[in-house]
Amino acid sequence: MSGSLLAGLLGDLADEGRELDDLVTALPAAGWATPTPAAGWTIAHQIAHLAWTDEVALRAATDPAGFRTDRDAAGPDLAGQVDAAAEAGAALPPPGLLERWRAGRTALAAALAALAPHSTLPWFGPDMSAASMATARLMETWAHGVDVRDAVGRVTPTTARLRAVAHLGVRTRDFAFRQHSVPPPATEFRIELTGPDGHVWTWGPEAAPQRVTGPAIDFCLRVTQRRHRDDLALRAEGPDADRWLDLAQAFAGPPGPGRPARTGARS
Repeated sequence: MSGSLLAGLLGDLADEGRELDDLVTALPAAGWATPTPAAGWTIAHQIAHLAWTDEVALRAATDPAGFRTDRDAAGPDLAGQVDAAAEAGAALPPPGLLERWRAGRTALAAALAALAPHSTLPWFGPDMSAASMATARLMETWAHGVDVRDAVGRVTPTTARLRAVAHLGVRTRDFAFRQHSVPPPATEFRIELTGPDGHVWTWGPEAAPQRVTGPAIDFCLRVTQRRHRDDLALRAEGPDADRWLDLAQAFAGPPGPGRPARTGARS
């Protein structure tokens, strides 16, 4: 693992967290109770979830054996654990919840930076490197930030940080198929996504017969299940690539319910 790669990811993670922090800090206390597109979750639930997940990731980084014991003892109901933790955190006063989130994400970044090269961390899916964990936390912070911005009527900004989110979306292709008990395709796809500066980010063989193309922001919204694919300007060529856009998920745990279509017309 390149130290510069991890440092860059941790810098992006810090920037993503800071931008969301600034947004929720400016809210009045009553604003934390604003419903978000996630059913039953307010803005407070969203921040509580990020705080809890950072704390769980910190345990995985600093006490892997203890994390595995806790994970195995909790059983398979990850969704239930997530909801319970979000509910408990959302009951805290906003200043206390903010401080908890800040402390957790700071401690996690320090722990990941201190890990020995080639270390792996246990998680709810496959074990991952420090860079992969930083990428996963960046993806989650961005995705829950989308929910918060949707709740307060803000547009989610497009930044170069999306590249890491998109990369995780590409890397989790086979995982997404398996989560739906569908055998993963035997061959790679070509992925071509237009970044915020107009440059095209690519993955997979150029000559691959199946591909996905479109704006990077739309791809990130799809793999985090923040938008229905009918509302996005993504194009799939090939039956497996088309199926993937229905199943895609870049997060651990069971498949989510997704979001309803807003437009009702597929691009």
